[in-house]
Amino acid sequence: MKLFPDDLFSKIEFDKVIALLKKECYGELGKVYFDALMPETDLFLLEKQLNEVKNFKELLEKGESFPLAVYSDLYEELKFLNILDSVLPLDSLQEIYKVLSITRAIFSFFSKERQETYPFLFSVIRTLSFEKGLTDAIEKVLDPEGNLRPDASPELLRINRARASRQKEIDKEFRKLVNQFRQSGWLTDNEESIRNGRRVLSVPAEHKRKIRGIIHDESATGKTAFIEPEAIIEFNNDLFDLEQEEKREVYRILKTLCNELRVYVPLIRNYQTLLLKFDVIQAKGRLAYQMKASKPKMTNEPAIGIIKGRHPLLLLKNQAQNKLTVPFDMQLFGSNRILVLSGPNAGGKSIAMKAVGLMQIMLQCGLLIPVDASSEMGLFEEFFADIGDQQSLEDELSTYSSHLMNMKYFMENCTLNSLLLIDEFGSGTDPKIGGAIAEAFLHTFHEKKVYAVITTHYSNLKVYAFKNKGIVNGAMAFDKDTLSPTYNLQIGRPGSSYAFEIAQKTGLNNSIINYAKHKSGKSTKAVDQLLIDLQQEKKELEEKLDAIIKKEKNLDRLIKNYEHMHKELDVSRKKLKLEIKEQALLEQNIANKELENLIRELREKNKLEEARKLAVEVKESRKQIVEEVQVLTKQVYYEAPMTQALNKELEEGDFVRMKTGSATGKVERIQKNFALVLFGEMKMKVKLHDLVACNEPLESSAHKNVKVDTHSNPADTFESKLDIRGMRMSDAIRVVENYVDQALLANAALLQIVHGKGNGVLRKVVRQKLREYDAIKRMEHPASEQGGDGVTIAYLS
Repeated sequence: MKLFPDDLFSKIEFDKVIALLKKECYGELGKVYFDALMPETDLFLLEKQLNEVKNFKELLEKGESFPLAVYSDLYEELKFLNILDSVLPLDSLQEIYKVLSITRAIFSFFSKERQETYPFLFSVIRTLSFEKGLTDAIEKVLDPEGNLRPDASPELLRINRARASRQKEIDKEFRKLVNQFRQSGWLTDNEESIRNGRRVLSVPAEHKRKIRGIIHDESATGKTAFIEPEAIIEFNNDLFDLEQEEKREVYRILKTLCNELRVYVPLIRNYQTLLLKFDVIQAKGRLAYQMKASKPKMTNEPAIGIIKGRHPLLLLKNQAQNKLTVPFDMQLFGSNRILVLSGPNAGGKSIAMKAVGLMQIMLQCGLLIPVDASSEMGLFEEFFADIGDQQSLEDELSTYSSHLMNMKYFMENCTLNSLLLIDEFGSGTDPKIGGAIAEAFLHTFHEKKVYAVITTHYSNLKVYAFKNKGIVNGAMAFDKDTLSPTYNLQIGRPGSSYAFEIAQKTGLNNSIINYAKHKSGKSTKAVDQLLIDLQQEKKELEEKLDAIIKKEKNLDRLIKNYEHMHKELDVSRKKLKLEIKEQALLEQNIANKELENLIRELREKNKLEEARKLAVEVKESRKQIVEEVQVLTKQVYYEAPMTQALNKELEEGDFVRMKTGSATGKVERIQKNFALVLFGEMKMKVKLHDLVACNEPLESSAHKNVKVDTHSNPADTFESKLDIRGMRMSDAIRVVENYVDQALLANAALLQIVHGKGNGVLRKVVRQKLREYDAIKRMEHPASEQGGDGVTIAYLS
């Protein structure tokens, strides 16, 4: 990742976004992370980060509370704990316990339902598990508030009880002495105090020799002495001994605990990293929630496709003041890579430019951005910016010199993956010279195919953008009537500076404005207006051209649909005619039996000539019908139109189907006019003209293995109608078996098998095969106009 200049983040105000993120952090580790935040260029890692933040934003939108709290950096504690026999102080153990408690709460948060609701957040802890023994060990020593438990060990419990008992004795004896000395008038008004950790009497200096004991201190004036009475010295000594025993026992307990925790130091570090990870995610998520930000579609190539984008910081500021932030659209991808943005000062050009850079940096740093979710953004590997006055006293550079130095750096380092942000391109010197040099740079950037958003007032740059494909003009719309900015970004047209109009609105003397107009001539404003008019005409022509192309596509589609429907209608018409002829042939076969009887009777009556003539008529009539049936069969089943893409000469390895069926097979070998085709586990020798090329079936696989398709539904591809007319009996049986199996997988309710009428052989075969399936409850033939005996309908349970 290459960023230029060094203060790029502050130039586009990303440092302010980082400050907002740091405010949302629960721990210093999170703040340190954001201080070193850099854009990501790995799309996989970036998508993961964005999805995690999106999940957290969704969590906030549902009103749920994530169990993250203030945590400490345990680096020093764990470093010390890793030393053999080291003993951490109680406050360090309290910090470790706090981290472990938060971690335990996070693991508990992800119930099974939440794992499914927030899968990307859950993925952060998916490979980890919480070691309950860690908190159990600490909770034996510390109470829920993090203080040492009085019963952390039996010995500590004994010591605490002994201390409590001795303290009661001291209190009882001390109250007795206070009452006694008060009656004697030997105590001050305060009566007692604490000195050197001992409970003492407050005695006036003139009475200090009257009370036996140890003088621990005197007041600053010397008028009061603080005496530990002799009667409770022994009690206090006993109490002191118990306190020393307690310290030794506490040290032993803490040492034992540290020895238990030492083996878990790597795991505790992992938990610390886990809290940091969630701290970063929640900070990003809370900022996204405040901005109502979204995750756009992501692509690995450089692209800017902002839809309804808003400057993040401006949005937050306006929300606080209950103001509207005007959204903008900006698409830079494909051939269009550079936007030349023009318009009047204070019209929002620089804000729009910075918004693009800021949102791109935010996005590549794993933050959601305030755009519509349908936006499409890509990745950049270099970010260059030339924004603001960059004159340098140390380097003796003027404003314009610094701009030129930046341009030189851009030219030497920019690539296809660079995003350039240039404000007031070419300014800082003579307009004519500055404009010419700026155009030269723009030409170079265009040739290098970099992505850039450039603001300018120069007309020659607007003209260059108009003339060159890949560079688009843009303008910040301006209300001509009120001479006030609307902050609406309009792509496809240049903007005017409105310098004379704004000068007039400020109340500048007309003589000055008129003089300036005279000196500038009519051409200055005319160029802007001409560009606007040309751009508008160009846009209108492009829209008309797009509309014409769209209409042509629709017309081509309609023509193809019409041709397809016409062919289908022709085939259907021939099929109907074929069925009628087949029915006529069947009826004639029945009538022939009666005619044969009649001919036999004529022969018996010696009317041979009449019988011969009748027989010839019957034979000719049958021959004519048979020929018509053969012609129609050829037209319907052998001359049916094929898909153009598949209408080719068959080769070994091609997938085919028989013209009279729907089963798909694979050509293994071609011999003259025949092909050896593998249908499932069965090989068939089929005439080439009986085959049609087709696409490879979905279920076909190079390996004989079990494959479960979790994405497709058999019901989506199953066709309820099967046509087996013209097939041999063995082929028909196999095809029907396959067809019924597919129907059962697809949970079909009804099957239609078209077998034709003919001599009824295929009909019998079909009915016999269907009876083998328990799932088929009933079979019937439809009405004669729908096929009659030539179609069998089966109903599945």
